[in-house]
Amino acid sequence: MSIDRRRFVSSALLSGVGLTLSDSNGARAASISPAAPGIRKAADGFRFCLNTSTIREPKLGIEREVDIAGAAGYDAIEPWIPTLREFVSGGGRLADLGKRIFDAGLTVESAIGFAQWIVDDETRRKDALEEAKRDMEMLREIGGTRIAAPPVGAHQGDSARIELQAVAERFRALLEVGDQTGVVPQLEIWGFSKNLSRLGEVMYVVGEAGHPKACLLLDIYHLYRGGSDFTGLDLMSDSALQVFHINDYPAAPPREKMNDADRVYPGDGIAPMSQILNSIGGADRSIVLSLELFNRDYWKLDPLEVAKTGLEKMKAAVEKASQDKASN
Repeated sequence: MSIDRRRFVSSALLSGVGLTLSDSNGARAASISPAAPGIRKAADGFRFCLNTSTIREPKLGIEREVDIAGAAGYDAIEPWIPTLREFVSGGGRLADLGKRIFDAGLTVESAIGFAQWIVDDETRRKDALEEAKRDMEMLREIGGTRIAAPPVGAHQGDSARIELQAVAERFRALLEVGDQTGVVPQLEIWGFSKNLSRLGEVMYVVGEAGHPKACLLLDIYHLYRGGSDFTGLDLMSDSALQVFHINDYPAAPPREKMNDADRVYPGDGIAPMSQILNSIGGADRSIVLSLELFNRDYWKLDPLEVAKTGLEKMKAAVEKASQDKASN
């Protein structure tokens, strides 16, 4: 993106002016090559993405979230499906939103959905696959190519203890829906869940799904919360891990009592950030680092400043990791 365009987006954001240019098919961003104008490859193969949970409160709406991500200087955005649904139900056109994202110099690298594809109940599972298909089709219209697949609906209570082989079969069914839509589901780890809380569990499911596009969506906080060691990240490849949720965690509360709201900016906690980034980066890999925070203190601040600070912290962490690697 040119500096002039960045300034225009920033100005539009600060003045409340919306960018409402239309696109004939609503999926222009999907055809952008990595070399296209505005699409930058960051140092060490990382690209920087804003998960909109980071600026979730006050509820801004997807249009302003896009403007903020663009004005702050991100490469990409990771929206939440409920926010996209609200946009559509309010009369918004996905074609216009896709154009807005493109003109902000952004790509849609992933999205956060909550279809209950994993549950034991066959009827609910069938309905969930239909829900996931609708979500994927909506996402595709704005240029999205991936969607999170968390173990929602099977993460609490005794009913959550589903055999991993069954989970693998159900995840494959979701991947086949992705084949129909052109959007790839990413198996998401949830460190507080009764199932899929550890790195070994999600790796088993992806390996046994028997699908060439099976991949993971990992998260620093969730790996720590579930008790996994970060050394396992050395086993990841480009195809297995394409988007990575970056955040940090403090020394207190204890791991078992930690929740989403305890996440802090990368480098502000005690996570072995350089070890993590050097494990998933390098070797000509291209990994999207998506800043996912739910910190209520940050939500009270100006969302543009939060987004800018988060990007600065991510870049600083990547730079430090590179320096630490060179010194070893």
